[in-house]
Amino acid sequence: MIRAALFDVGGVITTSPFESFARYERERGLPEGFIRKLNSTNPDTNAWAQLERDAVSFDRFCQLFEAEARTAGGELKAREVLECLAGDVRPEMIEAVRRCHERLKTAMLTNNWRAEDEGGRLDMLLPLFDVVIESSKAGVRKPDPRFYEMACEQLGIEPAEAVFLDDLGVNLKPARAMGMTTIKVTDPGQALGELEDAVGFPVR
Repeated sequence: MIRAALFDVGGVITTSPFESFARYERERGLPEGFIRKLNSTNPDTNAWAQLERDAVSFDRFCQLFEAEARTAGGELKAREVLECLAGDVRPEMIEAVRRCHERLKTAMLTNNWRAEDEGGRLDMLLPLFDVVIESSKAGVRKPDPRFYEMACEQLGIEPAEAVFLDDLGVNLKPARAMGMTTIKVTDPGQALGELEDAVGFPVR
């Protein structure tokens, strides 16, 4: 019995930043997938991971991230890359969150940085969530199982009572291992269909 719906932000509620990364790479003459490869190299200790755990200052992150890029054979500006994170809000996902909130407990689970990479654009959504777990405030980030445990504890549920939507398989794997129903969001329409199957009511 599903009692809670958990939503990632980038790539789920908003469009994926990967498209913006790809455009930045083309404009800068960087290899395709360069930024994503940087972020997946030493994923628990690299600059990006430290920023999302609020373990380094913003300026220190910029120094570390740009140094990692140089080591990997490329030049970039960390501030410009972070600007790529702001995607467009998906209205159909907002409606799904709203409908879930009417019948279930809801949570936003996001890896972010304390300077508020969403720029306040998601503030209007906060009333739709019973719980918001942010990596920069929690000191832990997806896919660390503790991140999902925090959500379950604050929602007062067991993992098996949750459905979780994320656009990255690496983030879904530990949630699924804990017993959650997981949905990988690649096509929003398909993901919403899977969500309806999981919760048993229309979300569109």
